[in-house]
Amino acid sequence: MAKYYVNAAARKAKINKEIYGHFSEHLGRCIYEGLYVGEDSEIPNVNGMRTDVVEALKEIRIPVLRWPGGCFADEYHWKDGIGPKETRKRMINTHWGGVVEDNSFGTHEFMELCRQLECETYVNGNLGSGTVQEMSEWVEYMTFNGVSPMADLRAKNGHPEPWKVDFFGVGNENWGCGGNVTPEFYANEYRRYQTYVRQYSAQDGDIPSIDTPELIRRIACGANVADTDWTEGVLHTLFRHCDEERHGNLDGLSLHYYVHPEGWKIKGSATEFDEKVYYKTLSKAQHMDDLIRMHGAIMDKYDPEKKVGMIVDEWGTWYTVEPGTNPGFLYQQNTMRDALVAAITLNVFNHHADRVRMACLAQMVNVLQSVILTDGPRMIKTPTWHVFDLYKLHQDADLVESWIETDEIGAEPEFQVPELSESASVDADGHLQLTVANLSLTEEKAVDAAIAGFVIGSVQARILTGDAHAMNTFEEPDTVASCEFNGVRVTADGLAFTLPPCSVIRITCFPR
Repeated sequence: MAKYYVNAAARKAKINKEIYGHFSEHLGRCIYEGLYVGEDSEIPNVNGMRTDVVEALKEIRIPVLRWPGGCFADEYHWKDGIGPKETRKRMINTHWGGVVEDNSFGTHEFMELCRQLECETYVNGNLGSGTVQEMSEWVEYMTFNGVSPMADLRAKNGHPEPWKVDFFGVGNENWGCGGNVTPEFYANEYRRYQTYVRQYSAQDGDIPSIDTPELIRRIACGANVADTDWTEGVLHTLFRHCDEERHGNLDGLSLHYYVHPEGWKIKGSATEFDEKVYYKTLSKAQHMDDLIRMHGAIMDKYDPEKKVGMIVDEWGTWYTVEPGTNPGFLYQQNTMRDALVAAITLNVFNHHADRVRMACLAQMVNVLQSVILTDGPRMIKTPTWHVFDLYKLHQDADLVESWIETDEIGAEPEFQVPELSESASVDADGHLQLTVANLSLTEEKAVDAAIAGFVIGSVQARILTGDAHAMNTFEEPDTVASCEFNGVRVTADGLAFTLPPCSVIRITCFPR
């Protein structure tokens, strides 16, 4: 039996809703066919956005959406995607699949999508192949409420009122596809470019921060996986000769990490895997905790008050593409193994809510570890979607102290994982939310939860479980779905329940 300890009175940090964010790139069928089908499509849509997909995403309370990339962002020139669609420039998407990009989805369409989703906007600017002027004019086009060339152009294109840009990324993966530059060079470029990401809505004396929602919060390109030299080099350069209150003119620093079960080159199948690969995958997901601690320690040196957020704006599983699909489209299926990767990762983010302030699953539809798959007019919710549905009650809740005593399991000593993964929070309504995953491939696990600082009156629970290979298909879209779970018992000390193998549960405790 595992012993689970929760102290609901020990509030630790706010779990920003943005930790449950998503990412959409001009890659494969993520935007075109997945999110956007055009106004003339026979597939039900509102202003070109698929109604079924929008409703499914609203159901999991998507808080923020990142666009247009990814590697695509650093070759994207925003003026190609505005104005009448018949006059927009056509180009080859050289990063992803070599297909024609007609730019029919651009700034106006992205803002319309976010309006329908009722989510925040995270725009990634082009530092790799763009200019300071181009980035400056894009921010002016989107946010300036006055007389200017870009504001006038926006009005001419049908939107007189400015939009709200919540987050702005100054470049993407500039250590690689965004320019292959050094951390010191990038940091100096960041300082120059971010100067012209104007805060047009700011009042005199306002200092932006990750917690100042009325202003644009600026995100710098952070490290790839464990590249601490990049983190150190960027922060050392940014924090030199700067006003201490403005913390390096930086609101967030990104981190990218993908789980490749068999390594970067081989990756491995999304659906065919044995016990060893299963545990290796979960072990690599758990590695996110190590990465956050590693980079967080460097951030603490420069920013001990944690004013700068860690932004894990690309994470998820990355397998070999499905047989018969374009290798550049990164289309993969999604099983209960992916659901457990999501549960582990979101629990890790919750536990580091004092530093991790936003994260974006890669990617939202039809690419990598997506929450939605589409095939023409058909749509399915993946097991990962169901995890986000279970975990959505953590959004903007207060992380509380919790830990679990459990065994290490796995087929190989190198890739052992804790049998259980968990996190706990108290939401705005005073309800205690517990999320626990049983990572065992074959064994159920009894859990005795000692709850302090909270008197339980009643509980409700939902569970997601199934064989690790179970998936939803267009022929059988509901094979994997959460359901009500009646196996939680209130005890004198807290709760008792038994989790089946390969499962994720959310328990909501209501006060007496």
